Amino acid sequence: MPEISKAILLMNLGSPDSPSVKDVRRYLNEFLMDEFVIDIPYWRRTLLVKGLITPFRAPRSAAAYRSIWTESGSPLIVITNQLRNAVEQHSKLPTAVCMRYGAPGPAQAMDDLASEYPGLKEVILFPLYPHYAMSSYKSAVDYAKSIHRQFGYSFQLKVVPPYYENHHYIHALSESIKSFLQDDFDKLLFSYHGVPERHIKKSDPTQMHCLSKTDCCRVESPAHQYCYRHQVIRTTELVKEKLGLTDDQCYISFQSRLGRDEWLKPYTAGQLALFPKMGVKNLVVVCPAFTSDCLETLEEINEEGKNIFYQAGGEKFSIVPCLNTHSLWVDTIKELVLSA
Repeated sequence: MPEISKAILLMNLGSPDSPSVKDVRRYLNEFLMDEFVIDIPYWRRTLLVKGLITPFRAPRSAAAYRSIWTESGSPLIVITNQLRNAVEQHSKLPTAVCMRYGAPGPAQAMDDLASEYPGLKEVILFPLYPHYAMSSYKSAVDYAKSIHRQFGYSFQLKVVPPYYENHHYIHALSESIKSFLQDDFDKLLFSYHGVPERHIKKSDPTQMHCLSKTDCCRVESPAHQYCYRHQVIRTTELVKEKLGLTDDQCYISFQSRLGRDEWLKPYTAGQLALFPKMGVKNLVVVCPAFTSDCLETLEEINEEGKNIFYQAGGEKFSIVPCLNTHSLWVDTIKELVLSA
């Protein structure tokens, strides 16, 4: 039997171990104490997160998790494991899963790979984040790299870069949307996870381009390599072109705002309330920043968001599932891994 020299490591956000308040509190503390999520000095972050945010947020978040929890567990964990199986079968490469927060962590996944495949020379880290953001892609990749260095694994760790405009990804995303665009739909809303505006500016290597003017994302700049706003706009434009949609048929907004700081606008919740007043009665929503259905898609959009839209006078609300285990998404992962 030939020695296995290459493996894949899929990395997703993570989930609480259960929807109990205790487990959700533990998960929120780990998540929100990340310096790339709430980027303020440690002592202030500790007071804010452990003294103010999690004591009040944990019970509400636990109730939200309970509304989407399945008999098999957290949807995000279940789907990511199903994706692992599909990628391993399709690529013929050993494939493991790790989470940025919660279990299994990168150390457990790398230990398992090293133990099972002692001749392993290379592990390809595939972050399940299409776009660069310091609070998602950068945090996950930096954490995985730090674990790899800390434990001195003999294999090399290679990372798949953001793939927001990769043609395989755009094709998979477009095909997942296509069947939801019936003749009578009024608008396709691209709802992306929001980030604070300060994160956009902080990630700008030029320190003078991002958010300097309204069309900065369409003006060529080295900043685009690290600009989340530019990258989600680019994804939207490519999907719109692939599906033959007009500007009037598409709209971008940002969800999951936390705190009172200025985040990327417009906000999804506010836009859902405005759409019916604008004559948008039949709405289709897609959330491309999420590759696996999770709390933000299943509860925030398909429960809370849908209610906002209907209460404002909307008549039909459809949400496109995340790519999850879509065959074209599995193909995309294989192609990006093989070309890494």
